[in-house]
Amino acid sequence: MLHRFVKGRVLPPVGRASHHASMLSKNGNFRDTYLAAIFLFGLMTVFGGFEAWAASPSWGVEWPNTDFTKRSVEWNEILSGGPPKDGIPAIDEPRTIPVSKVHNLADSEPVVGLILNGQARAYPLRILTWHEIVNDQLGGVPVTVTYCPLCNSSIVFDRRLDGKVFDFGTTGKLRHSDLVMYDRQTESWWQQFLGEGIVGAMTGKQLTVIPSRLESFADFKKRAPDGDVLVPNDPGMRNYGANPYAGYDQSALPFLYQGEMPKGINPMVRVVVVEGEAWSLPLLRQKGEITRDGLMLRWRPGQNSALDTRTISEGHDVGNVIVQRMKDGKTEDVAYDVTFAFVFTAFYPGREIHRK
Repeated sequence: MLHRFVKGRVLPPVGRASHHASMLSKNGNFRDTYLAAIFLFGLMTVFGGFEAWAASPSWGVEWPNTDFTKRSVEWNEILSGGPPKDGIPAIDEPRTIPVSKVHNLADSEPVVGLILNGQARAYPLRILTWHEIVNDQLGGVPVTVTYCPLCNSSIVFDRRLDGKVFDFGTTGKLRHSDLVMYDRQTESWWQQFLGEGIVGAMTGKQLTVIPSRLESFADFKKRAPDGDVLVPNDPGMRNYGANPYAGYDQSALPFLYQGEMPKGINPMVRVVVVEGEAWSLPLLRQKGEITRDGLMLRWRPGQNSALDTRTISEGHDVGNVIVQRMKDGKTEDVAYDVTFAFVFTAFYPGREIHRK
């Protein structure tokens, strides 16, 4: 069934059949499962249940090719999100069509816009929400486009490292509520938010982040009218355009998260993270533009939240963010991530979020 509540997580379906409409009518939205999650979380905390749910050497049965003697994190920080390995299937053979041929994507819908060596491609969140990873090649560069719905974190990586080209899948695990990926070459585990190997032979290795934009489809079309757009390989595989995490960004607390909460700001407020520094989105929205040491952050309206209403195109307006820096008299895009405040605190503990 779609969106079943498994070990504290609302899951996309593992099988091909989609029962989205019936499950939403039965279970409502994300808020309806939230009280159950809080109750479960409390039981786990009181009775030390995290040990039973967290990472353990028994994972060697499911992951015989992963070197569990190498790790940079504590086992109890890694939790099962519910699905098994590749239960949320990455896209390995992306199908695209020209921008001019797209008729079912609202102008305000969010996409990850990427331009490399003159080639432009949009990856709609209506697809990434269900697959989380796309292994692709654009402008001659092997890339992995990632999106973690529980963190609202969209990051693009160069798949080349140490003279090899890697491709990635989903482990079904979470750390600090963030997607834990794995590479299929060594089956090492990687933290999506940091692009860092955390378990296995690639522990400590760092993927290169490629600047991209989380932007409205309208904005992507304006800057790349000759670009193309990712479309489903099988349109019937998922209910693309629907939001399986309805109401999540209006929740009071993050899901399946046991770390420190940010101070002075709601943990579910969006923040713009650039090079290990964060600004609250409400601050940027209020000011319209923030400049610092040559860095320019700009906000404009016109993009739906992918984590609000049951239909992504109807989500409230969270706006578009552009981050750039002057170089040789020209502006160039800088890698950034629009994520939640708790995510920044989890991965950059002790650092302040700019709020005024």
